Amino acid sequence: MKRVARSAHEAEARASDLRTGPVSIDVCAGCPVRDRALCRCLNDQERLVLTGLCQRRRVAAGETVMWAGEDSRICANLLSGVLKAVAATADGREQIVGLSYPADFVGEPYAAEIGFTITALTDAELCTFPRRPFERFLEQHARMGNLLLQRTLKALSEARARMLTLARLSAGEKVAELLLDMAVRAGTSAGRPGLEEPVTFELPMTRGHMADVLGMTIETVSRQLTKLKGAGVIVLSGARTVTIVDARGLRRRAVAA
Repeated sequence: MKRVARSAHEAEARASDLRTGPVSIDVCAGCPVRDRALCRCLNDQERLVLTGLCQRRRVAAGETVMWAGEDSRICANLLSGVLKAVAATADGREQIVGLSYPADFVGEPYAAEIGFTITALTDAELCTFPRRPFERFLEQHARMGNLLLQRTLKALSEARARMLTLARLSAGEKVAELLLDMAVRAGTSAGRPGLEEPVTFELPMTRGHMADVLGMTIETVSRQLTKLKGAGVIVLSGARTVTIVDARGLRRRAVAA
């Protein structure tokens, strides 16, 4: 993980470097996640108010957006790319505890400190909002606050399901479920019933990251991917490109999907 500026002054300077400038309503109209992001519930006038708080930021793969334990300064909508949330143990070991995909909300309104370190797995772009003004906006716009609550509860449900995955599923089931989740979250329909056509997508993480997410070794992840390839369920091209050839077969191997 590449470390970035930690002091408040350095962090602010860094943020300025990463900004692409204030967001206009015209840019908002062309947002790639407009119909899926948290702000989709707003009308044009409300969205115009929100864009007055917003700054676009680009981060490179490996750069950290938020550090665990630091003051919670910003929240964000993820426009593109994939981010990881990382928790660290007292002895310095790290565990990926969550992934954020385009249209996901990042940050913790009403929290004084950041709970998890958020780092870019790929190049990413975000719409960022200063936390306190964003909290006031939520209080004045109940629909958006309710939608955020729904997403928070869904994330809690997914975290509980992930505990089952880590505790009960076999290595093959874990890898199959993660592939389906990544394909769906990448904007494909690979996890939906009735799919007939192959779907190709880029893995947003290395096999090491996959092993970290699933509580496995890199060797075990590689063996399971090789088994899926040998069974004709997936095709692997290069280091990151995956084609799901048999979505039904992959779902059968992912009992939790």
